[in-house]
Amino acid sequence: MSPARHDLARLEAALPSACYHAEPHWQRECAELLRREWFCVGREDELAAAGSHIVVDVAGDSILVVRSLRGELKAHFNVCRHRGAALVAPQIDAKWRVQTSGGVSAAGTIRCPYHHWTYSHEGQLLNAPFLHDDDGVCKAELALHPVEVAPWGGFVFVRLAAPAEPRGLQEQCAQAQARLAHYPLAELRTGHTLVYELAANWKLVLENYNECYHCGPLHPELCAVVPAFRQDGGSGLDWAKGVPHRPGAYTFTHSGTTTRRPFATLPPEEIALHQGELVYPNLMISAACDHVAAFLLWPLGPARTRVECRFLFDPEEMARPGFDPMDTVEFWDLVNRQDWAVCERVQQGLQTSVHHQGWYAPMEDASVDIRRYLQRVLGTF
Repeated sequence: MSPARHDLARLEAALPSACYHAEPHWQRECAELLRREWFCVGREDELAAAGSHIVVDVAGDSILVVRSLRGELKAHFNVCRHRGAALVAPQIDAKWRVQTSGGVSAAGTIRCPYHHWTYSHEGQLLNAPFLHDDDGVCKAELALHPVEVAPWGGFVFVRLAAPAEPRGLQEQCAQAQARLAHYPLAELRTGHTLVYELAANWKLVLENYNECYHCGPLHPELCAVVPAFRQDGGSGLDWAKGVPHRPGAYTFTHSGTTTRRPFATLPPEEIALHQGELVYPNLMISAACDHVAAFLLWPLGPARTRVECRFLFDPEEMARPGFDPMDTVEFWDLVNRQDWAVCERVQQGLQTSVHHQGWYAPMEDASVDIRRYLQRVLGTF
């Protein structure tokens, strides 16, 4: 065997390149993965009061999530059972500069702006104006199409359709729950949000997050704070225990320090450790002792992804005079833009006619998880 072939034999084959840009594969992912796995759509602090709600796009489906009068999270397909109008569509209203009389109320109703069919927060049809049972209106059969919704760690997840062998949300988050057990995730609040639009497939973003082979060449500022990221190409990192910062550093800022206090729930031995977790399919969590950077991925197409980077802090820390999250926001923004630029380069390269499949180096073992994850959910591809 030649040296070149011997080296190649030690590499793991990556996904076929078409999995990152071909429309048929994207449509299959939408139908069999993104709509059937628990998908992170936001934070509970966005939905604190009765009637508070968000509208999100999950694999092309518009979903309405609302806090009910009973204090429960409820989710529905954002479509009226009458003629199919979107129940809540602020972007459309803004486009045409009009105000509508529909929407979600704190009084417990969801009203379609078209003909005022009105539903409860739980989705039951309450009223169809001027129509009665003898007109063929059976309210019990015209409830909104429901969507499963559940919280974990202060995050809100939805599942549009259960697979043949469904997993509970707790099972899907079990590894993250174990590794981040000392972080008060559910109590944290959003202090700042960055939003990015990438010309790259969502799986490339996950793979990039899941390995540190690239950290040395791509992230000099990050490696100055966490030198272990560049040692031996990022191999040998103990993600279960956490990755140490350089001496004197303990958080993700340019100085490695901050005026914010560490989370009171962290034991002393964890304060100077970085914790990174990935909850498939669309939540990436990077935890420091004073903040958590949470990345929500929104796959928009085979080569388009929106990324929301939410910075979570202790609410008591946020209430202190002079609270300013920008030391960590500016640091993360630089690291993020370095990552997004290279993800777009990879997307561009994968679409060339000569690229049919890439390879994972031995220190990229974690990246192979995306392939194993797809195999578990989709089978062959």
